[in-house]
Parts: sequence; structure tokens; C-alpha cells
Amino acid sequence: MSGSRRVPDTVPSFLIMETVIQAIEIFAAVTGVLYVLLEILQKNAMWVIGILTGAACAFSFAVQHVWASMGLNIYYLAVSVIGLYKWRKDSVEVGEGEIHLRKLPSSVMAWSAVAFVLGSLALTWVLRKTGDAAPLLDASAAVLSVIATWWLAQSYLRQWILWIVADIMSTALCLQTGQWWMAGLYMVYSASAVYGYFHWKKKGQFV
Repeated sequence: MSGSRRVPDTVPSFLIMETVIQAIEIFAAVTGVLYVLLEILQKNAMWVIGILTGAACAFSFAVQHVWASMGLNIYYLAVSVIGLYKWRKDSVEVGEGEIHLRKLPSSVMAWSAVAFVLGSLALTWVLRKTGDAAPLLDASAAVLSVIATWWLAQSYLRQWILWIVADIMSTALCLQTGQWWMAGLYMVYSASAVYGYFHWKKKGQFV
């Protein structure tokens, strides 16, 4: 029509956001795999990578309204600072290529078990109030991962056992909420945790 102006094509905002989320999930998957490799080798650079991966995962979970996992990844950022400090300190006490380990006190096992049960129940109740997509699974995986991350910073060998269980839970959570890239990442985590346990057990030296 004469004199008419063509409205320029625009990309819907939801498509832009979906593209951004997919890009972040791919970034998290790539850096997440690198994180696990450095964790198995017990390299201090793992904690730096953990900050980047945690930030990306926190954003992805926030968009999906999976609040506990979002908070969990923010927690990872804080623990990364503590872990980097402790690992640097402990690494000078072992030889080249050896893994530094610390013995897991029975008291730590006890309070960790209590914290998992009470924390999971309390967080499940909160998440149900906030409309979480999968409150019980989200809460259990989050609380167990919080404990496992602290154990990792302390260089406890059995932290790998906690990660195996937590990663399987997280895989199920991501499949349930349609986060396919994240589900693939946690599958890699699960397999790596099994290998990591035996690697640390073979190469480890208590300090």
C-alpha cells in the first residue's frame, strides 16, 4: 500500500531469553566438566572454575524457578574461597602428584546426618510455599550438596560418596524440569565422582 511503512521484524523476547539460557547451560556444562577433572586431580584452579560455573548455574536455575539449586550455586561461590585457601595450605604437606586427605571425624558425620534430615525437611516445606517445580528432590539434592561441598573443602575422601548420591538426585531433577544440558552435566558428574573416589583413595596421603 502506498505510503505504508513496514514494521521491522523483531525477535520475541522469550526466544531471546531461551537462547541465553541455552548458552549459559552449555557454558556451565563445559566449565563443569573442567571443574570435575581439576577436582579429581586436586588442583587449586578448580575453585576458580567453580566460581564461574556456580554463577552460570545459579542464573539458569533461577529462570527455571528451582530456588534451592539456585541458592546452592551461590553458596558454592562462598565455599570456593574457603576451599582455595585450605587446599593451598594442605598441598605443601604432600609430595608431587599426591592427593592431600584429612580424616573424617565421627562428630562431623553425626552432625552432617542430622543437618541433612532436618535441612531437607525444612527446605522442602519452604520450597512448597514458593512454588518450586520439585520441592522434595530439589531440597534433598541441595542440602546434600551443601554438606558435600564443605567436606570437599576439608579434603575428606568420603565427600565423593555424597557427591555420587547428590549428582544422581540432581540428574533426576533436571530431567524432571526439562534442563537437558544440565542433566547431561550431572550424569558426567556422577560417573566422575565414582572415578574420583578410587583415584583419591589410591593417590591420597593424610595430612
